[in-house]
Amino acid sequence: MDLTNRTAIVAGAASGLGLESCRALARAGARIAAFDINEAGLEALRAEFGDACITHRVDVSDEASVDAGLDAAIEAFGAVHVSVNCAGIEGAAKTVSRGKSFPLDLWSRVIAINLTGSFNVIRLAALRMSTNAPDGDSGERGVIISTASGAASQGQVGQAAYSASKAGIVGMTLPIARDLASYGIRVVTISPGVFETPMIAGVPDAVRQSLIDNAILFPKRMGRSSEFGELVRHIAENAYFNGTTIALDGGARMAAR
Repeated sequence: MDLTNRTAIVAGAASGLGLESCRALARAGARIAAFDINEAGLEALRAEFGDACITHRVDVSDEASVDAGLDAAIEAFGAVHVSVNCAGIEGAAKTVSRGKSFPLDLWSRVIAINLTGSFNVIRLAALRMSTNAPDGDSGERGVIISTASGAASQGQVGQAAYSASKAGIVGMTLPIARDLASYGIRVVTISPGVFETPMIAGVPDAVRQSLIDNAILFPKRMGRSSEFGELVRHIAENAYFNGTTIALDGGARMAAR
């Protein structure tokens, strides 16, 4: 898809992987509809991108909230062509620890935001995309890109909910791509490894270095959010990516802790 003057919605746009996705797509000529609950981050986005961006406070787990954000994007730019799902939380807890079981409300919140929230955005964005005129060259009407994690298959101690939510994203990628193929909508998931994002910012330096030394093959560093953003752009532009999950992890293989 030629991204010039196309509209990309990015959920979880105010920081980390979502922010760099906005930047990469904007450099390719796309107009950005940035969704997040972080209003200060959204304000900074408006200042950075100007008229090429609108922002909307969106809770991805809430249908009305996502509908309102999508309607705002269409009102501003006329259509939705690309949907990028980066909204997520970690929610670490052990299944049993210190005589207590994993808090069920925490489990439900992680699943609601990471998995159900991603699907909520996908289904509502896809409905809008299905009415787009097909692209003259590729015939496509839209591209949907979701964010999984290496934890989907290599979850560490305390990551039961997070791993389950990300495994769900991987698992639904192909069936959704099959559902939407007749509409000319592609569906791809990126599975990032250990990246420099706000989610990992609070990890002690010694733990971060241990991850780099022991888990990542090459290059010996954490991933850069800009590298994620550039892959988002490439997937959007390359019409033959569909129905798959792409690992972006430096060959990382995680230990139990």
